[in-house]
Amino acid sequence: MSVHVLSWALSEVEQGRRVAIATIISAKGSVPGKPGAKLAINSRMQNFGTVGGAGLELKIEKKMKELLNEDVKLNRKKGGIIETFYLYKDAKGKEGIALDSLCGGQVEVSIEIIEPVPHILIAGGGHVGRCVALVADSLGWDYSIFDVRKEYSNSEKYPFSNENISTDVDDFLKSEDSESLERFSDILLLGHDWSVDQELLLGLLKLREEKIRPRIGAIGSTSKWSSFKKAAIEYGIKEKWFENARCPIGIDIGAETPEEIGLAVCAEILALDRKITHTEN
Repeated sequence: MSVHVLSWALSEVEQGRRVAIATIISAKGSVPGKPGAKLAINSRMQNFGTVGGAGLELKIEKKMKELLNEDVKLNRKKGGIIETFYLYKDAKGKEGIALDSLCGGQVEVSIEIIEPVPHILIAGGGHVGRCVALVADSLGWDYSIFDVRKEYSNSEKYPFSNENISTDVDDFLKSEDSESLERFSDILLLGHDWSVDQELLLGLLKLREEKIRPRIGAIGSTSKWSSFKKAAIEYGIKEKWFENARCPIGIDIGAETPEEIGLAVCAEILALDRKITHTEN
């Protein structure tokens, strides 16, 4: 059962969802769940697995949801919790949580939050895209490559990417929907042709609408972005759909080379992911 719970949890994390996992680490007396039993709950409050059911599971679920609703920064510092649950009425006053139960046992439960790592769709596998991928490799992040040119999106050029997608923009957009796009934390428009970037931006905004994930960023100037926004409004895109889209991308560190731009872009993604404020370009 543990394998199935962990597999489900990892698949949810890969889709960009936070997951709380509870594991019974010790048990005494008569208890519904044995050591090793696991329960997982994602940020949509969907669950998988069991730690024994009944009142114990309800109490553990409540704790898991409390952790999921806490500030992400606090969870990172905390690193999870261990709680003791007593399955008998007269356990009040003990260092743990008492349940209205007649089982008479007690369990120790560890609860941790698994945070998804950034998963970047690098839309443009040229020089800058390559450098973004190299930084992502060093950070242990996930990334996928999209390029209309097959020679810039293949397993030989990007052996560590999650996906190598080479098709025209229209076919790519038809293969996605707002939910599937959520596997990406960020989509970076780094194409060799501004028209490809514009077509992709308009299509992505239309699919994503008001959702905050994925963030969308484009390389280029503010005048290029103004032109993109004008085309988007004419295309029927609402102004508020741009709230989680930006151009130019990258923290202003005076980057000039593709390597420096790749570093600046990933630094910005990290800052956005950790909600750290920084000076905009």
